[in-house]
Amino acid sequence: MALLVLKFGGTSVADLERIRAAAAHVKREVDAGNQCAVVVSAMGHQTDQLVTWTREAASLHDAREYDVVVSSGEQVTCGLLAIVLQAMGIPARSWLGWQIPIRTDDAHGAARILNIETDELKQRLQRGEVAVVPGFQGLSPDNRVTTLGRGGSDTSAVALAAALGAERCDIYTDVDGIYTGDPRIVPQARRMEKISYEEMLETASLGAKVLQTRSVQLAMVHQVRLLVRSSFEPADALPADGIQAGTLVCDEDEIVEQQVVSGIAYTKDEAKVTLIRVEDKPGVAARVFGPLADANINVDMIVQNVSGDGQTTDLTFTVAAVDLERALEVIKSVKGEIGYEDLRGSTDIVKVSVIGVGMRSHAGVASQMFRALSEKGINIEAISTSEIKISVLIDAAYAELAVRTLHSLYGLDSA
Repeated sequence: MALLVLKFGGTSVADLERIRAAAAHVKREVDAGNQCAVVVSAMGHQTDQLVTWTREAASLHDAREYDVVVSSGEQVTCGLLAIVLQAMGIPARSWLGWQIPIRTDDAHGAARILNIETDELKQRLQRGEVAVVPGFQGLSPDNRVTTLGRGGSDTSAVALAAALGAERCDIYTDVDGIYTGDPRIVPQARRMEKISYEEMLETASLGAKVLQTRSVQLAMVHQVRLLVRSSFEPADALPADGIQAGTLVCDEDEIVEQQVVSGIAYTKDEAKVTLIRVEDKPGVAARVFGPLADANINVDMIVQNVSGDGQTTDLTFTVAAVDLERALEVIKSVKGEIGYEDLRGSTDIVKVSVIGVGMRSHAGVASQMFRALSEKGINIEAISTSEIKISVLIDAAYAELAVRTLHSLYGLDSA
């Protein structure tokens, strides 16, 4: 008997038919003798609607009341799934965040989980009862409902799995696992049987929507094994132990044969900012990036090109595309302190990344990447690296060509 946490995302519980399908997956695990706690998201795009209503009610609204409204979507799904499971003959009950309770800080709209009290929950699970828990919500120190930020249901599931000491946290979604590349761009992309926490963290941070970055980080810290699998596969088509279906996110020690490169990722949600002819002297970078940090604008890649006379430099960096206009306004507001000649911004770029823990012990990955892109006539505008990732900034028009080229280069194409 294993203790499992099963998490179903919005597309997996979009309507009653999908909720019944999710219940069938839970029943399969229960019939196999497993103890199950289930974490659910709101149905489909219900959270978007709740957010819209809140903003229409008042543009400057109380964040505490915002949390009351937007957390209700998960509560509806939670109750409906419990009802469906009961109709199947499975003992189940819903547990709202305040009933467990899931303790958080008081950062309404972006709360962090501090503690989950699981004593009663464990007793109920041991008696064969299925616990259905709404994701995305918790309880503040002053007993107000809090929400964890968008995508927070993944975090709720991982945190609950860690608190319960679960053997695994199964993330049910609309895809059947993690692929070596985007199948829409690379038809030869393969579903990975296993991927390390670090590789998944890099992949998630680069825009992969399968898992939320924060949840992967939490899983890595607490060594919670994650299994990404499809809720759209019929329940009777998947084995109860789950290992033969989906992608297991685990410690790299569990992966016997580690590939040098495990996948190619890309993100179009990047924007480039360039300051032309900035005076090259100490303190200029701080005057550029300090105000951006104060405005909560994250900067990613940075490239500096010093002019031939050594007096000025061109400074280029990237931000999230949604932050471009704000970033330009911030830089303009401190032009007098920085002293640049011209300021430019553009969104016609993409970031393409090669990811793999095997890169730690293998040389030449970067040179292969740069040579292959050069042979295809693709110019690299910026480069950033980590121990297990190399990212390049290129013109958006070459995104698909670059991804396909690199996917083939590192032997990731399916046979």
